[in-house]
Amino acid sequence: MITNYHNPVAITFGAGSLARLPALVGGRRTVLVTFPEAAGFGLTKRIQDLLGTSLIAIEPGTVPNPDIGSLTGMYERFWSQYADTELVLAVGGGSALDTAKALMVGTPSGKFAELVALLATGKPFTPTRVKPLITVPTTAGTGSEVTPWATVWDRTPGAQKKYSLHLKETWPEAAVVDPELTLSLPAGPTLAAGLDALSHALESIWNVNANPVSDTQAVSAARNALATLPLLMKDLKNPDLRSRMSLAALKAGLAFSNTKTALAHSISYDMTLNHGVPHGIACSFTLPMVLGRAVGADPQRDAVLAQIFDGALRDAPARLEAFLASVGVSTNFGSYGVDEAEADAMIHKALDGVRGKNFIGVARASA
Repeated sequence: MITNYHNPVAITFGAGSLARLPALVGGRRTVLVTFPEAAGFGLTKRIQDLLGTSLIAIEPGTVPNPDIGSLTGMYERFWSQYADTELVLAVGGGSALDTAKALMVGTPSGKFAELVALLATGKPFTPTRVKPLITVPTTAGTGSEVTPWATVWDRTPGAQKKYSLHLKETWPEAAVVDPELTLSLPAGPTLAAGLDALSHALESIWNVNANPVSDTQAVSAARNALATLPLLMKDLKNPDLRSRMSLAALKAGLAFSNTKTALAHSISYDMTLNHGVPHGIACSFTLPMVLGRAVGADPQRDAVLAQIFDGALRDAPARLEAFLASVGVSTNFGSYGVDEAEADAMIHKALDGVRGKNFIGVARASA
C-alpha cells in the first residue's frame, strides 16, 4: 500500500528555544497575537526584548474558543491598521493560535463576515491576501502549532455551529516549542491540554486516513502521554515532565496534521458548544467508548493500537477508563448534564459529521 505524509512546518524544540525566535523572524515587521495574561507572566516583555523594533503591534485580546463576536473587531482592526505587516506571531494556547490563523487570511474587503461566508460553504478557497505565521505554544496539547486548522465558533442564538478554517495557506511557516513556557500553566489547563494531545494521538490511529508515518508518531505520543500526564499532575513544576509532555503533544499534532481527527472530536463539538465542556475534556471523556467501538473493526488498526496497550486490546477500554478516572475525568455523559437519549442522538449525529466519517468503526458504531 502506498501512502503519503506531508507537514511543511519547520520545528524548533527544546527548553530555551524561544531564544531562537529572532532568527526565525528575520527582521520582518511582526504583529504578536497572544492571550491577555501573557503580559502578567512577563511573556510579552520577553518577546518585545527579543524582537525589538521588528515587533510593530500586539493583539493581546484572544479568548478561549474564539467566536465570530470576539474575532470580528480584531480581524477588521488587523487588516485596516496592519495590512503591511510581514508576519503574524502567535503565542499562547490553541485558542490564540486559532485566532492568529483566522487573522492571517485576508478578504478583499477586510471584513470578517466575508471570511465567515467563505467558511460557511465548507469548500476550499484561495485567500486574496495571506500573512506568514510563526506559532509558539504555551500549552502541551492542541498541536495547532503544526497543523493548518483553526476552529471558529458561531454562538449566535439559533445558529450555533462550528466553522473549520483549513487551507494550504494556513500551515504555519515555523513552530517554536519551548517546554519552559508551560511551567506556569495551572493544573486544570495542563490536564485539559494533555488529554487533548492523547485524543489527537488515538484519533489519528482509528482513522481512515492513517498512514505508517502518522502511526509511528501517534503511538509514541499516546504512550508518552499515558505515562507522563499522571506524574505531571502531581509535579507541575517538573521541567523534565513538562518537556516530555510537550514532545508528546507535538508528536500527536504531527500525526493528526495528516489524518485529521475522528469520532471523539466530532462528539466534542456539541459538548463544548451546548454544554460548555472545555475542549480537552470534551474530546477525551469518550475515548474509552470510542476505543471499544474501534477494536475489531480493522486488523491493521488493531495491531497499531496494541502497541499502545501492550497487546491487551480486550482490556484496553477499561484501562483507558481507569486512566481517565485517575486524573479526575468521568467517562459518563451524565456527569456533564447529558442524559442517555441525548447522548445517543449526539453520537449518531457525530458519526454523520465530517470528522465522524474518519472513524474506522462507523458501520459498526451505527449498527
